[in-house]
Amino acid sequence: MLPLSPFILAGFLLAIVGWGGVAVLVFFTLPTLGPRWLFMLFLLQALSGTVMPLIALIHRRFAGKYGVEGTVIVRQAIWVGVYGDILVWLMMGRVMTTQMAVFLGLGFVLIEFFLRMRERSHFQPGVPENE
Repeated sequence: MLPLSPFILAGFLLAIVGWGGVAVLVFFTLPTLGPRWLFMLFLLQALSGTVMPLIALIHRRFAGKYGVEGTVIVRQAIWVGVYGDILVWLMMGRVMTTQMAVFLGLGFVLIEFFLRMRERSHFQPGVPENE
């Protein structure tokens, strides 16, 4: 079972840098090309850092027989950040609809489901990863 403290620390640092960067950009810059890309970067950090401890807690609470690796938790937190970035990007272009948001979310869930199925099919309990 993975300890929660590394994910809480990493999530806290990512969230502080991300939300701080978003706040600085929103309040002190004009929305030109450079600050928009920085906004997307900071938003990705902020969302990923905010949900990382929650995802780690969920995986710890509902751990299966073998649990998950830390890379799965980080990947799922990044998926949330990418999903939020895509939604904001589509909202900036005024093309985002509720149906599009739902289908994008279902697409990300489906991709993660297939990745987890692939990881489980390669897992061999009791055999070290180096062999």
